[in-house]
Amino acid sequence: MDKVILAQNLTLSYNTQESIINDANLSINSGSFVFITGASGSGKSTLLKAFFGALQPRSGSLIVGGVEMKDIPSKKLNFLRRHLGIVFQDYKLVKEWTIEKNVMLPLIISGYTKEVSETQVDKLLQHVRMTHQSGKYPPELSGGEQQRIAMARALAHNPIMILADEPTGNLDDYSANLIWRLLEGANTQLKTTVVVVTHHIPEEITTDYKHYHIEAGSIYEVV
Repeated sequence: MDKVILAQNLTLSYNTQESIINDANLSINSGSFVFITGASGSGKSTLLKAFFGALQPRSGSLIVGGVEMKDIPSKKLNFLRRHLGIVFQDYKLVKEWTIEKNVMLPLIISGYTKEVSETQVDKLLQHVRMTHQSGKYPPELSGGEQQRIAMARALAHNPIMILADEPTGNLDDYSANLIWRLLEGANTQLKTTVVVVTHHIPEEITTDYKHYHIEAGSIYEVV
């Protein structure tokens, strides 16, 4: 099975003095569902940043989607990101844009026509049960509603992989359950690779998954 992420002797840090992830190894197969757990400050979000190129490896190798992330050229990084869906804990929605336009953003970047983009956005807003809010702006929505919009945006361009950072950390039970169902659906129905950083794995998850845990800068597979 193809490896969509492969890390070998990977070290990550924000400066040259202290490593957050140290000499780590992990592999993620295409089409798999993966949880990465660890205590606050353990390096979960740091690792996720490296996966989408917001932080480059200090040493070792990190290959994402067949691309070596160390010293990756910006043009190649932008191309890779067009094939990723990213879900942040704080949503990262454009406050001045309507909900419809926020979901459409990845499609605009990828060069889809207006007609195709509008059709896809309509479908996704129905999927996350937010059609009635399409003309509103992010500040008018609750946190759970904003995260559902962020999830729709992440799915808009049919990414090969979704990276989610504590996607349900601040949500009510209804919204959290819906987010997990959407992530599971993307994985089982669309064969999208899903990588979720979280404090703990929810009991609601029914699909098979792989589990890595970060502790003291090391990454362990939990079996």
